[in-house]
Amino acid sequence: MQMPKPDEATIARRSDLVAAFRDFLPASHVVVDEATLKAFESDGLTAYRQPPMIAVLPETTEEVSRILTLCRDWGVKVVPRGSGTSLSGGALPLADGVLLGLGKFNRVLEIDYDNRTATVQPGVTNLAITHAVEAEGFYYAPDPSSQIACSIGGNVAENSGGVHCLKYGLTTNNILGIEMVTIDGEILRIGGKHLDAEGYDLLGIMTGSEGLLGVVTEVTVRILRKPETVRALLVGFPTVEQGGDCVGRIIGAGIIPAGMEMMDKPAIHAAEAFCHAGYPLDVESILIIELDGPEAEVDHLTEIVSGICNDCGAVSVRVSETEAERMNFWAGRKAAFPAVGRISPDYYCMDGTIPRRQLPLVLKRMSEMSAKYGLGVANVFHAGDGNLHPLILYDANAPGELERAEEFGSDILRLCVEVGGVLTGEHGVGVEKRDLMPEMFTEVDLNQQQRLKCAFDPDGLLNPGKVFPTLHRCAELGRMHIHRGQMPFPDLPRF
Repeated sequence: MQMPKPDEATIARRSDLVAAFRDFLPASHVVVDEATLKAFESDGLTAYRQPPMIAVLPETTEEVSRILTLCRDWGVKVVPRGSGTSLSGGALPLADGVLLGLGKFNRVLEIDYDNRTATVQPGVTNLAITHAVEAEGFYYAPDPSSQIACSIGGNVAENSGGVHCLKYGLTTNNILGIEMVTIDGEILRIGGKHLDAEGYDLLGIMTGSEGLLGVVTEVTVRILRKPETVRALLVGFPTVEQGGDCVGRIIGAGIIPAGMEMMDKPAIHAAEAFCHAGYPLDVESILIIELDGPEAEVDHLTEIVSGICNDCGAVSVRVSETEAERMNFWAGRKAAFPAVGRISPDYYCMDGTIPRRQLPLVLKRMSEMSAKYGLGVANVFHAGDGNLHPLILYDANAPGELERAEEFGSDILRLCVEVGGVLTGEHGVGVEKRDLMPEMFTEVDLNQQQRLKCAFDPDGLLNPGKVFPTLHRCAELGRMHIHRGQMPFPDLPRF
């Protein structure tokens, strides 16, 4: 879907803005030609495309500060962007806005094994952190499927998770500090290497804020020792519902696996054809259950989990005997998204989270929705924490299929909220779920969230059009922010 092009006034203004940026940035770091701007026109939610007015590519925090100060002074909108792997339209540019690309912030700044931390720039990829420390027996726990490409700054913006978030937590549980720049150009440090920062939880506010509050320019993460023993179970079930029921029973037994992922039959067959992981093809669902810790503990838990799986009707239970076999079990899961791309011209990746006990019901309802909309669905998700990633299969060239896919996706998210879940687990709200926010939040809730936005960005210049279905001006929310000696929106009555 192509978005509106900039009007003549925007084009005229762009020339002056480009000249102002090039006063302190190299000419090659200020992108204005249409062919190059197309590289930034979309993120992972590829149904929507919009080239930015200008893309700027800073290399230092000071340059980010000057860019934001200039945009504030000129009243220009800014969209921060990392690797562009967002699946919610979070990094979708604006025709009258500046895209602030952080790809040049790609250095590992410090590794501190004594304090078990790594400090990196936001453009460093998720997997690169583990690569930087694995020689000393450490790793970074959150591991989204896109970890080879997604940036740590984007992980902070969306509070990303991954297959091991069940035991080791999301991004918010694994970062200790950040450096950020406000829209006023102020450089702030929040947290550090210590376990907990004093005062308000500003780090918690920034994690998952989707670029609406500030621009992250440095991240300090927690690194962990690799466990002594790691073993994975590959379990096949005759129905999807039995697989879902098994998830709840394992957690109910007091066992927290390092990871517990589920795939249904369409996803299994696609992944097996793509990477030959050895998945059983005569089952309706599989669970990949990973256990880690001391060898004696892993041996004991493997026996218990195998028994639970058999009690739930499992038709096959394979336990990895080597590290290569364990990695092969995961290879299919990690490659599931591109694998599904081979069986459908297009797919729409959803993201919602539900209570684990509701898995059998929700999977059954999604199957009914698939029949209703006449579109296939492949399920690949973080079963342990109920974070669903159904892939709705469609053909963008077939009239009406994209619209049906979006309606199907909206119904899935409404179902998540209906059963006591939430609209997102790790992909964020962006533009994809923006208009569904009232399904989960009241007007009072949304207004309170916008007051927080106003405290950081009173003029609404940072990533506008995302998250909030109706954006109120800060003065309308009863909050008077004195900005550079002036009241915002002076035409409105004071409270």
